[in-house]
Amino acid sequence: MTHTTTDRPTRPASGAVVPVLAFAGIVVAVMQTLLVPVIKDLPQLLGTAPSNATWVLTSTLLSGAVATPIMGRLGDLYGKRRMLILSLAVMVVGALVSALTSDLITMIVGRTLQGFAMGAIPLGIGLMRDMLPREKLGSAMALMSSSIGVGGGLALPAAALVAQHADWHALFYGAAGLGALAIALTLLVVPESPARAEGTFDVLGAIGLSAGLVLFLLPITKGSDWGWTSATTLGLFAASAVVLVLWGVMELRVKAPLVDLRTTARPAVLFTNLASIMVGVSFYVVSLVLPQLLQLPKATGYGLGQSMVVAGLLVAPLGLTMMVTAPVYARLSAKYGPKVTLILGLLIIAIGYGAGLGLMSAAWQSLVIAVVLGAGIGLAYSSLPALIVGAVPASETGAANGLNTLMRSIGTSVSSAVIGMVLANTANNVGGVAVPTMHGFRVSFLIATAAVAVGLVLALFLPRQPRPATASQLRASSEEDANLERAEQALRGFRGRVLDADGVPVARAKVTLIDRRGRQAGATLSDEDGGYALAVPAQGAYVVAAKAAGHGPLASSATHAGDETAVDLDLSLPSETVSA
Repeated sequence: MTHTTTDRPTRPASGAVVPVLAFAGIVVAVMQTLLVPVIKDLPQLLGTAPSNATWVLTSTLLSGAVATPIMGRLGDLYGKRRMLILSLAVMVVGALVSALTSDLITMIVGRTLQGFAMGAIPLGIGLMRDMLPREKLGSAMALMSSSIGVGGGLALPAAALVAQHADWHALFYGAAGLGALAIALTLLVVPESPARAEGTFDVLGAIGLSAGLVLFLLPITKGSDWGWTSATTLGLFAASAVVLVLWGVMELRVKAPLVDLRTTARPAVLFTNLASIMVGVSFYVVSLVLPQLLQLPKATGYGLGQSMVVAGLLVAPLGLTMMVTAPVYARLSAKYGPKVTLILGLLIIAIGYGAGLGLMSAAWQSLVIAVVLGAGIGLAYSSLPALIVGAVPASETGAANGLNTLMRSIGTSVSSAVIGMVLANTANNVGGVAVPTMHGFRVSFLIATAAVAVGLVLALFLPRQPRPATASQLRASSEEDANLERAEQALRGFRGRVLDADGVPVARAKVTLIDRRGRQAGATLSDEDGGYALAVPAQGAYVVAAKAAGHGPLASSATHAGDETAVDLDLSLPSETVSA
């Protein structure tokens, strides 16, 4: 069962909350591209075979995919700030483990711990929803969502510079330092969210989802090494299908599931998550293609002959443009809605990849591609949390955004596997070394364009968004926002007052809505005048229960037609009886 409390934060949110949370998101995103500059040297650095060295990257991907929905749900239950700090602390420990070893197994353990930090991004989005007024929420969530790309883009030149002039272990010391700084800033600036979900953590659901994801993502990331038609690859895919189906059946029967599949099946959530996979695919293609094209020697006839650091600097505008796009998104979304902004972002991505097919002959052209794609991906990424937040209850924000972040991770994983296979199969063998070809780069861009086209179709199926807020609404204070939201809910649910036996209003009484299956469908606290309002998810019979300190509990049956009308229902609490 879930509900959202309306208690105020332990201390008011300052203006530094958004940049601090965005900084935390950028720090954890750095883990994805931290080792890109030294990928080709990892076998030698770790004294192992190339196939074994790839586990250093695969382990981070797998743990990040598992952590995002789990940490999101834990944040909903026990506090998003608390889980954010825990995620960052685990990352710091993992970075220090990796910094102190050159042993393959120990390095994989450290990288696995670093991947768990990816849960910080949906937790940050949830914190923003819980504490920011409406007029600031759009741009804040956009910046937090884009931090995945911003961190990945900015990490490339920085990591390249460190790897070129220092021992490669310095990368992990730097990551640990950034993580410790993010923890300190979060403790100093970010208050805990008052929103909580009731219920217990679904341990079996977490185990089932983790097993299903590992069984699915493992053959995706290792398929090129094992062979896409090998018994191992096909067997793992089949096992993942069985596990995820059984997990889904179990989640539908649990009162407090890790992932509410009924909510996930809503068109607004379903099509947003599917579109997120396509955006993830398109984002990772440019990250794989441009650095290789820039660093290939000019002797190939198409390579641009740039150093590792210069290549990183030319790709860095991808992340910088995503950061700059956040305030632009806020204005566009306020006027047209996040659905239109998502479609616009996908169109810009398509233009970037289409133009990129003919812009691969000079370094400055790579810069143009990075800027255009950064703008499109920034708009698309910024739209995703707004679409999710608008479709789920506040008590499920962390878990829902965790699942959405997971969808993006699946997109990047699929992109990595497919593009890696394309570049390998189209490469020329020069002196025993596989050299990517221009044909392979162009096919990769075409695949990205196709993914964007699919994303556009999915975005068109998103339900029509409510009319964007007016300028006067955007200027409303957080208190006025709460009153407006309550009034809107009252138009399509139950409303009334909670009174005591003498007819005196009861403030801060907990009012719970229970559906005919005995599941909690909503909850709130009465205001100072005893007033409450509860929205209904669908037509049908409900029980409205109320309780407050010093009073006995009350449960009242009521029916709602499921339309835009309100049902008036006052609740009179009996006096609390004290047994002798």
